[in-house]
Amino acid sequence: MILYADVVLPLPLQGLYTYIIPHEFASSVKEGSRVIVQFGKKKYYTAIVFKIYKSEEKKTPVKELTSILEDYPIVTRSQLKFWEWVSFYYMCSLGDVYRAALPSALKLESETHVFLNPDFEAAEPFTPNEQKIFYFLSADKAKTITEIEKHTGISNAINAVKSLVDKGAAFIDENIRNFYSPRNISAVRLPSDYSDNELSDILDNLKRSKKQQHLLSVFLHLRNENKVILKKHLLEEASATASVLSELLKKNILEVYNIETSRFDYGDTDLDSAFALNSYQLEAYEEIKESFKEKDTTLLYGVTSSGKTEIYIKLITDIINQGKQVLYLLPEIALTTQITNRLKTVFGNKLAVYHSRFNDNERAETWKNLLKNGETQVVLGARSAIFLPFSDLGLIIIDEEHESSYKQQEPAPRYHARNAAIVLAGIFKAKVLLGTATPSIETYTNALQGRYGLVRLTKRHEDIALPQIAVINTKELRRKKQMKSILSPPLIDEVREALAKKEQIILFQNRRGFSSMLECKNCSWTPHCLHCDVSLTYHKGQRMLVCHYCGATYRVPEVCEECKTPTLEFLGYGTERIEEEVESFFPDTAIARMDLDTTRGKRSYEQIISNFEENRTNILIGTQMVSKGLDFDNVSVVGILNADNLLNYPDFRAYEKAFQLMTQVSGRAGRKNKQGLVMLQTSHPSHPVINCIKNNDYESFYTAQMQERKVFRYPPFFRLINIIVRGREENITERAAKQFAEALRQSFGERILGPGKPPVSRIQSLYIRNILIKIENNASIQKVREIIYTHQAAVFCNNEFKSVILHYDVDPV
Repeated sequence: MILYADVVLPLPLQGLYTYIIPHEFASSVKEGSRVIVQFGKKKYYTAIVFKIYKSEEKKTPVKELTSILEDYPIVTRSQLKFWEWVSFYYMCSLGDVYRAALPSALKLESETHVFLNPDFEAAEPFTPNEQKIFYFLSADKAKTITEIEKHTGISNAINAVKSLVDKGAAFIDENIRNFYSPRNISAVRLPSDYSDNELSDILDNLKRSKKQQHLLSVFLHLRNENKVILKKHLLEEASATASVLSELLKKNILEVYNIETSRFDYGDTDLDSAFALNSYQLEAYEEIKESFKEKDTTLLYGVTSSGKTEIYIKLITDIINQGKQVLYLLPEIALTTQITNRLKTVFGNKLAVYHSRFNDNERAETWKNLLKNGETQVVLGARSAIFLPFSDLGLIIIDEEHESSYKQQEPAPRYHARNAAIVLAGIFKAKVLLGTATPSIETYTNALQGRYGLVRLTKRHEDIALPQIAVINTKELRRKKQMKSILSPPLIDEVREALAKKEQIILFQNRRGFSSMLECKNCSWTPHCLHCDVSLTYHKGQRMLVCHYCGATYRVPEVCEECKTPTLEFLGYGTERIEEEVESFFPDTAIARMDLDTTRGKRSYEQIISNFEENRTNILIGTQMVSKGLDFDNVSVVGILNADNLLNYPDFRAYEKAFQLMTQVSGRAGRKNKQGLVMLQTSHPSHPVINCIKNNDYESFYTAQMQERKVFRYPPFFRLINIIVRGREENITERAAKQFAEALRQSFGERILGPGKPPVSRIQSLYIRNILIKIENNASIQKVREIIYTHQAAVFCNNEFKSVILHYDVDPV
């Protein structure tokens, strides 16, 4: 019997791949271990062992594992079970899940390097291809397979290279690159165990070098208090320079060595520093605990600024006192800045923060700490944190559960972190708390129908009234010729008054850039992206036209390319243009902008939020980043500059997203001490969604949406699967999508919609067609999946469609 391992590769390939476990690794390899495997003829990858078993020798040749990277599993069994569910439910490969789950620093890859053997003597003639490659190779400098193929013009050089290696004319160095490097700091120690008398003699011998003698004395004093003496700390305590220490090193009296240390230090744990709950919060906290006795998932429906975070902290404290772990999910990285500061004062180094703005080594360290170090009990993170290696999860908190940011769009797996987290909690038998002021339609339905518990928190902290919402009719102001800017006169007056009182203002516009498009006044020509079917956005700071879909940049034309006249004008407003207009109205005011362009740096979120918190910034202009749970004491006025572009979007969730976004951004006003004011600019003041926002009437909004969705068979009454077909040739993409849709109709009938063109039907030079499947909630997921894959195999076996890319978006948002 031979020992085999089925492994997951970090590639978008269906299924597992089998390798033999060599005898020397038999006791070390476990399920979840990281191993190096050769895949194909010239690539090595880090694979994760999914399954180990004994079997008779297989008929087809099976390669051996090349090496094992640790003597412990890097992925837990619970994680592998979770990966399997994500792969199954979201219709993607296990390799896709692996790539999303593991930090890049833990995924090794190889590049095949080929060297010439300078001592080679030919015993037989080379083939023409071998000869070309032999004369290109160097004994000193490695050549990659790609370089060899490019220089020699040989399309598949690997066979000739292998032949040269077999003949001894060349050799291969598979250089496995490990991206993870631990953080090391310098410490100082004695090079040997000196006796007290010997140390006394050394000190006496240094009496002519007073600085060295003093430094050694300080070292010996510190040695009595600490096992490890850091070089930096020693020099500070002795008020000495590095050159003084260098002399002691040369004399072999002291030596410097490196120790591995954590990149994070959040201080000591102080559970007593948590805020005391007020009577409303305490009542909600007790209701949540009661709800958890019967329900695994509970919705905390609390108005903005009701103090949900304090309730979360109290629940987290309860769980870590039981010795269990907590996962606290947030939809935006921007939010982690404020929440981290609040949590680390209570939980100290029991806290870990995990999101994509940390570099690979930082994320890998958090991963390894959770595996090996029992100290980490609270993880705060964005959606990718659900893939971390928890050992004893007791509670998952999903703050702002309604947010679409919890849904991964590209690449696969296209998972929804809220829904996936509920499944993850089920694996650990943990509880889930969903918190929001504007529940998603699906979550609120689950709560009303009893699948989730429901706890309401209707009072704001310190009984501050909800903000007053003033609706400004911009259509009427334009008719009266009073609207000379994106900022209406009433909004300008309120901002001026707030500034006079030393209060702060947030202006919300959900579009970045300076201008949404450039248009010729003469012939209406508009510059479009060469790779995507979308108009370009003007960014004044960069003096560029930018495609927000593929990132391509273009110079700004001086004349219209169609009619050759200099009649181009900027249409629409983005955050950059609003910043310029606000500066013209309030030239002596400190203004900041928070959007994707200003928050690309690692610490840029923190800097913008910190400046605003400390009143160094008076006006904050931003996209939806400013709407999500940020807590500022001194904001009295919030301006929503264009409500209409949120409402007029071709999506069945458009009204839901608009209601949530505008209610959330309104909640930033008047959070402490006084009622705030929200100025909502719209051309349609009587729109039913605007009325619901104005009256803070979620129930009426929910009822209207449910009636509409029932008629048109949308969630929560039906499940959706969006099939995206992409290809470089439009006619082939169209044909493939039509044939696939027709095949699916044979099984699903009228549940199939499309294929249709999305609003942007070409991105990065790929034409796109969508097929939408509406499935009843009680349908078997497994059966639906099997039917879809059967039809996919039948349609896409056609060679004409081999270049077409297909992927699935289950539960699109």
